[in-house]
Amino acid sequence: MNARAGRAGREGEGGRGAGKDGRTGLRSVAGQVFALEALIALLVIAAAVFVIFHQAQRDTERDARIRSLAVAEAFAHAPGIDDALASPDPTAALQNRAEATRLATGVDFIAVLNPAGVRYTDSDPELIGRKATGDLSRATVNGESFTELFRGAPNDAVRAVVPVVDEQGKTVGLVSSGIEVQSITDAVQGRLPLLAGAAAGALALAVGGAGLVSRRLRRQTHGLGPAEMTRMKEHHEAVLHAVREGVLIVGPDHRLLLANDEARRLLGLSADAERRHVSELGLDPRTVELLTSGRAATDEVHRAGDRLLAVSVRPTLTASAESGSVMTMRDTTELAAVTGRAAVARGRLQLLYEAGVRIGTTLEVVRTAEELAEVAVPRFADFTTVELLEPVLRGEEPPEDAATTTEMRRTALSGLRPDQPLQPVGDTVRFDVPSTPMARALTAGHAVAQAELASAEGWRAQDPEGAAQALAYGMHSLLTVPLLARGVVLGMANFWRADTPEPFGEEDLSFAEELAARAAVAIDNARRFTREHAMAVTLQRSLLPRVLPDQSAVDVAYRYLPAKAGVGGDWFDVIPLPGARVALVVGDVVGHGLHAAATMGRLRTAVHNFSTLDVPPDELLGHLDELTGRIDHRETEGPDAEGRRRDEGITGATCLYAIYDPASGRCAVASAGHPGPALVGPDGRVEFPELSPGLPLGLGLGDVPFETTELWLPEGSKLVLFTDGLLEDRGRDLDTGLALLGSTLARPDRSPEQTCADVLATLLSPSPRDDIALLVAQTRLLAPERIAEWEVARDPSAVSPVRNAAAAKLAEWGLDGLAFTAELILSELITNAVRYGADPVRVRLLHDRTLICEVSDGSSTSPHLRHATTTDEGGRGLYLVAQYAERWGTRYARRGKTIWAELRADDTDAEPMAAVPDLDALEDLAW
Repeated sequence: MNARAGRAGREGEGGRGAGKDGRTGLRSVAGQVFALEALIALLVIAAAVFVIFHQAQRDTERDARIRSLAVAEAFAHAPGIDDALASPDPTAALQNRAEATRLATGVDFIAVLNPAGVRYTDSDPELIGRKATGDLSRATVNGESFTELFRGAPNDAVRAVVPVVDEQGKTVGLVSSGIEVQSITDAVQGRLPLLAGAAAGALALAVGGAGLVSRRLRRQTHGLGPAEMTRMKEHHEAVLHAVREGVLIVGPDHRLLLANDEARRLLGLSADAERRHVSELGLDPRTVELLTSGRAATDEVHRAGDRLLAVSVRPTLTASAESGSVMTMRDTTELAAVTGRAAVARGRLQLLYEAGVRIGTTLEVVRTAEELAEVAVPRFADFTTVELLEPVLRGEEPPEDAATTTEMRRTALSGLRPDQPLQPVGDTVRFDVPSTPMARALTAGHAVAQAELASAEGWRAQDPEGAAQALAYGMHSLLTVPLLARGVVLGMANFWRADTPEPFGEEDLSFAEELAARAAVAIDNARRFTREHAMAVTLQRSLLPRVLPDQSAVDVAYRYLPAKAGVGGDWFDVIPLPGARVALVVGDVVGHGLHAAATMGRLRTAVHNFSTLDVPPDELLGHLDELTGRIDHRETEGPDAEGRRRDEGITGATCLYAIYDPASGRCAVASAGHPGPALVGPDGRVEFPELSPGLPLGLGLGDVPFETTELWLPEGSKLVLFTDGLLEDRGRDLDTGLALLGSTLARPDRSPEQTCADVLATLLSPSPRDDIALLVAQTRLLAPERIAEWEVARDPSAVSPVRNAAAAKLAEWGLDGLAFTAELILSELITNAVRYGADPVRVRLLHDRTLICEVSDGSSTSPHLRHATTTDEGGRGLYLVAQYAERWGTRYARRGKTIWAELRADDTDAEPMAAVPDLDALEDLAW
């Protein structure tokens, strides 16, 4: 018979037996509980019905008093009542009115009486003219309104009497209203069915609940009586102590409630152990922690003296914070060796898997070494040190004779406690003695275990003082393994044991070599990345400006920071332009690595070349966009074009180009997909001017040309140009970055250098994901007294006066030594503009670091330099300009052109050219 059938049979027998001796009736525990609960419920419900009934009767009577008094007072004080009482026929005047009020208010009667108590009106017409019974003196004599429970003819009632007082304060009548007692009784009795139903429902619920409790109690006790339950307890204890598995039952207060004989034997418990706290039983600390933690466990191995016990724990009440626990245990000492070795092997495999996941998460050599040290502690070693060769730390190739090296740099150290005696990170670790475990491992090319450090003579001879400290600390075993990648030594890892009593053995060597091999590959990858990153940074820094050019338009400070994970293509530049102007450039090549840095160098060179054309910013960006598109097209041609585009990240670039003119204070800005600049006023007010964003370079201009935005910058303003790497970072979007930048820049009276430092201190993250280029330019204005301008008429005779005026201005500036050269250049340029140009013709002199002569006219035709033959009458004018000027050139405006020439302001001792005719004769020479 199976267990379920047996249990069913026993339950059936118990049921039949219970029926015979009446245990299912009132004599059983379940029946008595049912009867007691039913009786208590009946008494409680009866008391509740009695109280509720009488309370309802009192509440109804009180409501009747209040309503009667309110109706009587309202009718007595109604307008016209006193006049009606004084009329010849009060009954005719008030009867209908009183009856309408009675029907509206729901009272049983309203009667109007004279001061003597004779009725003028009544709901029963037969009572009109009769005197009302009862004591009315409180109203007629005292003028008091009152209510009372009236008993008498015509009916018992709750009535209210209110006097009617005329203007002289005399009582001229009475108003009586009320509700009959029979009406009150009927109202209360009307609630009895509902009250009785509620009582019956409550009684049914109580009886049903008692029945459910009784049924559950009967099911739990299986219909057993007290004697049978006692016998069952005795049998349970007999079985509990007979099994060959230890059982402990612990209460919610962590005190021992029961321990069978096997548990007492396995744990060595005394006879008085019950009711004592588990921490007082002399158990293993891990066992005590398990019993007090409240967690479940299955087949955990715990020590009990020289035994190993497989322990399982379950709570006595599931999902209850106040639950005790039941612990079963069996002796598994004989299986410990086999299962221990299997567990160790399983743990080593798990540790190797974790090492593959945790080692090499970054491409940093030092961090990878630290991850190796952290993985090994504490599951394999108590302390771990990692030493690497100096070239490896720098990202260089390790030397071929690295196996014979005698010193390395300690790169990582991890341990159970911080107070360890080993050399700290950064120290040079030497092993000159060939018999040290480190030297033997490097020579052999595989792991070496030193089970007893105290007997390692070579290790102790290498550093006697350090070895003595380590032994005193408790270091007793060492396993050292070289880090090999591609057959070349990168460093070595040393595993130490101090707290773990077992020394390293032969079975640990293969695991250590596998762990070191995985770490060595990650370290070699990080070393290669470090080398490539250093090369990319070197290339990028070589392509960026090292020294900013001399110019007077702006005071400039800059910062450039490469990304930690890979060099990008951010760049900046400051380019002097003719006319004392300056171009400010900042750009960003999309992508990272050497290719991005090389592309940045080409774009920067292209900007330099295009800036010599002296074109507006939008035109320069148009030329740059066309060049970038050609570069991308050429470099992604061929069968592997798609792969190169994906690997090298050729997806275009962004650029912001601004030209600032210190003579006018105007700045022309254009953007090719780049964030606009920040403009900081002299008072510290920060603006982000709206620019036409344009498309990034290399994506194709299409039908959307670049647009130039004109800004006016007061002297002392700061123009802040930056790349998006400054604003965007983990957990911070572009808008948040702009807000931080604006708040940081809003501080007046700071130099560009201080501004750069403050911006980076606020916005720079510890490990920026992208390059950062920041350029801060504080504007200057050319003093008005260093600018001279003239309007020239289209008449050859107008050349000489302008030339003379220019000579006078040069004398005023103290540049008399340049007078002849400047007059010669101006004569040639003005004469050409008058003869071949178009109105208006203007001349401007700028005294900056150089003397700048500018002649503008409305024609777009540009002269060109040529060498006249000996028989030519003209054609030598521009040649003379080129010979005398430091630089010269032409720039075009939206309408017309400007020919400019620069003379060194300090070149006042230059000798004039021989055989040069007078200036008036030069005016007749053609270009």
